[in-house]
Amino acid sequence: MIEVDARGLLCPLPVLRLRKVLLAQPPGSAVALIATDRMAAIDVPHFCAEGGHELLHTADLDDGATRFEVRRGG
Repeated sequence: MIEVDARGLLCPLPVLRLRKVLLAQPPGSAVALIATDRMAAIDVPHFCAEGGHELLHTADLDDGATRFEVRRGG
């Protein structure tokens, strides 16, 4: 799984980085985004719903970041 480290970046940069990497992958591919911006908890699910992608898993990490796993839609 490709991992996008967006720690320290503020909205909308984490989602824009996720979008760039995700759209470069074939449908069905999974990409993980790691973000420290609390707005990502709102932005990532919204991005997935609007773009037809699937939010597979969300987990809080020990360093205060959140990991979002997203599967690219068709």
